[in-house]
Amino acid sequence: MNVVAIGQKVPNFTLPSSSGQEVNLNEYLGRKVILYFYPKNMTPACTQEACEFRDAHDQITALGAVVLGISPDPLASHIRFTEKNSLPFPLLSDEDHKVSEMFGVWQLKKLYGREFMGIVRSTFLIDEQGILVEEWRKVRVKGHVASTIAGISKS
Repeated sequence: MNVVAIGQKVPNFTLPSSSGQEVNLNEYLGRKVILYFYPKNMTPACTQEACEFRDAHDQITALGAVVLGISPDPLASHIRFTEKNSLPFPLLSDEDHKVSEMFGVWQLKKLYGREFMGIVRSTFLIDEQGILVEEWRKVRVKGHVASTIAGISKS
């Protein structure tokens, strides 16, 4: 599967979301989209990242953008995570990791000496025409949301 590259149109996809609706990327044409991939609900770094996007949500929407979070967690886990952290944006369930593979974020990872496949924390900015205009790969949570807001502002 080809990895989406900056300057290319992002292929459409549909995933189930914590809002109870299926989310189709093409529904957001005409708006900027922050698509952030994270490894796992209820873990410290993923919770911090989600809460920082939550806290900046008004600022992001004022810039004409929407936030969509994606992980391989099942829908029930997304719903609990959304409710626990009062997230104002949908989390999408990519259990078969097809969308994660499309963005090249489903990779071999190492932790405590063991290897496994998982999400490498990454964020993508898609413009109003559905073109990938910026990407942040191998993200460190601290300061990341501020970087994405700066990216939206200049795009």
